[in-house]
Parts: sequence; C-alpha cells; structure tokens
Amino acid sequence: MAGHLVTVHVYVVGPTDERPYLTLITSGMSELAMTVPEGHGISPYAELMLCLPSDWPVQDAGLPDAPMAWPVGVLKEAARLPHAYGTWLGPWHSIPNGDPATPYAPETAFSGLVVTPMINVQPEARVIEVGDGTTISLLAVVPLHQAELELKLTQGTNALIAALDRGRVTELLDPARPSFA
Repeated sequence: MAGHLVTVHVYVVGPTDERPYLTLITSGMSELAMTVPEGHGISPYAELMLCLPSDWPVQDAGLPDAPMAWPVGVLKEAARLPHAYGTWLGPWHSIPNGDPATPYAPETAFSGLVVTPMINVQPEARVIEVGDGTTISLLAVVPLHQAELELKLTQGTNALIAALDRGRVTELLDPARPSFA
C-alpha cells in the first residue's frame, strides 16, 4: 500500500447497558476527502466502526503480533485505502485480504470485509455534522468469509445482503460465526 496520507487512530468505546459490547471507531480517515465519483450522493468524508464482544482482549490491540489484534489492523488498513489509492469506500464495497484473499490471522477464517451501513444504532448516529457544514458518514465494517466474498463477486451485492440478512449479521463481530454463502 502507498505511504500513509492520513494518520488513523482506533478508539475503543466500552460496553454500556444499551450496547453491551466494545465499539471500535476510526479517527483520521475523514481528515481528507475521498475521491467519490459524481452522482453517488454520498459524503466524501467517512469513518469506520466495528463492534467486538465485551470480553475481546483489546488491551493487546496495539501489539501487531497479538493474536486478537487483527480487527484493529483491518480498520486502520480500510480507513487508509481510499487515500492511498485515490478512491473511495461506501456501503457495500468489499475488500479482500490480498489476492488471493487469506485469513487476517491464524485464529480467524475471515479473509475480507464489506462496508455496510451501521445497523445497531439509530439513524441519526450514522452521521456527524461538523461545524463547517461537512457531513462525515459513519460506516460499519463486517468481516467476511472467503465464500461470502466470492458470493458478492459472482452473484452480486444483493445476494451477499440476502445471505448476511439470513444470518442476522451486523457490525457486532461473532468470531465463531459460520459463512452464510
């Protein structure tokens, strides 16, 4: 990947009674506008989030070789991608982990991701309005199995959406979830 054009941090929001899981949120992706083509009607500014079970060992997340640190790395890499390649990320864009896609870590079968609207929040929590009138979209990252990546490529986005809906997949990562492709 090209040099880092933005500095991306990942913040951890602890569990609450309403949201009994950890929420990881990027900060820095929206420092620069993404290159969104005309006619897409989305903000060129975005940040990403992913939720983890409340017992996920986030204290090790800053250590690149920690066994369960891969979600932090996934968020940082995805947040830098549009700036490194002069492109954009929006709902239903998918990103494989390499070519061919390989699992993010030895302890997971997930080998790619899809960017989705956040599901477990109220609609007003999906955007941030900045004082200068800029709108920052908050988008979820959902890790995918290889078969789910292939489903999207061979049968399209609607087939992937239907499969994820069947499995009731949201931005809350279930590390043991099976593929729904």
